[in-house]
Amino acid sequence: MSSITQIDAYQKEPFTSTLRNGKKVTNTIYTQGNGPKVVIIIQELPGIGQETLALADRFVNKGYTVVLPHLFGKIGKTATAANFGKVLFCMRRQFSALARNHSSPIVDFLSALCTYTKEKHQVQGVAVIGMCLTGNFAISLMANEAVLAGFASQPSLPFKRGGLHMSPEEVTHVKNRLDDIGPMHCARFKGDSMCPASRFDLYKKTFNTDRERIILHELPGDGHAILTLDFVDEEGHATKDALNDVITYFDGQLN
Repeated sequence: MSSITQIDAYQKEPFTSTLRNGKKVTNTIYTQGNGPKVVIIIQELPGIGQETLALADRFVNKGYTVVLPHLFGKIGKTATAANFGKVLFCMRRQFSALARNHSSPIVDFLSALCTYTKEKHQVQGVAVIGMCLTGNFAISLMANEAVLAGFASQPSLPFKRGGLHMSPEEVTHVKNRLDDIGPMHCARFKGDSMCPASRFDLYKKTFNTDRERIILHELPGDGHAILTLDFVDEEGHATKDALNDVITYFDGQLN
């Protein structure tokens, strides 16, 4: 990709929603493209850097409207360490990075955004991508009837090993929804310590005992950010194949 569409070329608007803890949250929502299919790309821990903007361009080039909620960090740059500190200590009312058996409150904001986006663009439903810190959110959001497709890329919560980053009630809602619309997808690099194999084993035991509700993919190598920092835009590369598979899956669900 020779050039990347920068954030100042996006349309932007504020969006406000109330979390389960009663806190109102307002974030800027950036939108690019005018395609009939809509994907909400939820930023990962490094932020909305050039790699995420490049991912957005790839979807726009495939006929999508891309919605980017800006949750933290500086736009256009990656700052993993600084954002980690901010999320862990300064945004604890929104992100419960260590929590087991319940999701982060920010999921409520994102769910409201999915519903709003569906209505705003007058589509049957939207697709969502969560990555790293927000990877698990893509699973939780499948309970929302506005969401027709989801991809959880290298889901990394909870940072404490063991346990799901969602409540038993959320699990039930997600399972029921996936039974209705078909399985979602989830991927990790085989050697990724932030999203270990044990997490996929837990997903299998939780969601896939009686049917395949989450299709789990393991890519070769020790990378982490499948669609962004570790993405290789070459035909035949595992990350490019993963992106193509995601687009094919989204196309089928949204059409």
